[in-house]
Amino acid sequence: MGHFDRLQLVGRITYYLGWITLICGGLVQVNIGKTLFVAMSLTKRNLFEVSVTLFIICMATQLRALALAGNQVSVGKRGVAA
Repeated sequence: MGHFDRLQLVGRITYYLGWITLICGGLVQVNIGKTLFVAMSLTKRNLFEVSVTLFIICMATQLRALALAGNQVSVGKRGVAA
């Protein structure tokens, strides 16, 4: 598994985890399963902060993967031209 593939995998995982935590925060907001989240000491704010953090990590890894892909394409073009 190459560096690009690992970045894509991390981006996908953090994206889906971000959505899961955002949905869990919504469930707490409408008092569905609130006792479960209170038992785990997770408040609405904590769930929101985790989801935002995961989305930021997702965006950063996707941008880094795109930059890496752009560098690989430009290196490939230079190799063909030479």
